[in-house]
Amino acid sequence: QVQVVESGGGLVQPGGSLTLSCAASGSIFSFSAMDWYRQAPGKQRELVASIGSSGNKNYADSVKGRFTISRDNAKNTVYLQMNSLKPEDTAVYYCYVVPGGVNYGYWGQGTQVTVSS
Repeated sequence: QVQVVESGGGLVQPGGSLTLSCAASGSIFSFSAMDWYRQAPGKQRELVASIGSSGNKNYADSVKGRFTISRDNAKNTVYLQMNSLKPEDTAVYYCYVVPGGVNYGYWGQGTQVTVSS
């Protein structure tokens, strides 16, 4: 019913920047929470940033001041602007969207971000 597609990952040098995009489509008109998670090899998936329908934002301590989450409700798209990237930011980044009025969500397939010189 809902398709979630991430894009924008890639290889970047330490200190560089990337912008991830996540587009949600299907039979849903709007979404409440739109989140970015990441999972590094051998580690659990962790919440990186979250944005609510009213624009309220939350960030993991490890990315505060470096990452910015935003959304375009007309396009059902969420973005993650990542600056001052570090090798420890290397992970698969996943988008998770929650339709309005329900308590479950949908995952994207993930996009790889590699920070290396």
